[in-house]
Amino acid sequence: MLKKSIIKERQQPLMEKYIENPDAAFITDMAMIEGKNLDDPLHTSVTINEKLKVDFPIGVHRAVGGDHDFPNSGDLLCAALASCFDTALRMIANRLDITLIKTKIIATAHVDVRGTLQLKKDVPVGFQSMGLEIEITVLNSVQTELTDRLLKATERSCIVLQTLLRGTPVHVNSKIILTE
Repeated sequence: MLKKSIIKERQQPLMEKYIENPDAAFITDMAMIEGKNLDDPLHTSVTINEKLKVDFPIGVHRAVGGDHDFPNSGDLLCAALASCFDTALRMIANRLDITLIKTKIIATAHVDVRGTLQLKKDVPVGFQSMGLEIEITVLNSVQTELTDRLLKATERSCIVLQTLLRGTPVHVNSKIILTE
């Protein structure tokens, strides 16, 4: 007897809703920092998710003068990529009725910090490359064609991976408030 896919059960009504009303498929994720302890240039905290308001401490990498005592923005970028890939993998495996025994997703980001420190103007500010290592363990009865389908579908469905690969534009809107 086949087990019922929780992902199919949850996604099917959503898919029908989005077919009927495509505008309902557009969502906005967010993170916000409202500076606290502004005398400390090495630490802040970011509130993740407007509804849940999960407060997450942030530090500065030691390569640019920080203590690296909390995750930094590069760590969060890697975490976003790894977590997006892993959750997409789990959901697609569930839809395909593949039992995952173990997953290991490692996201890395490589940067030459001389750019951000403005030591060399020809060194770009930003990560020069990123990597994604994927290791999954499934039962040996799962056919290779199905695991290939799982990986291809996951790569196609991972929003963070696809965003990074496309180089999505970022619109910056700044406002300076002067006070006495």
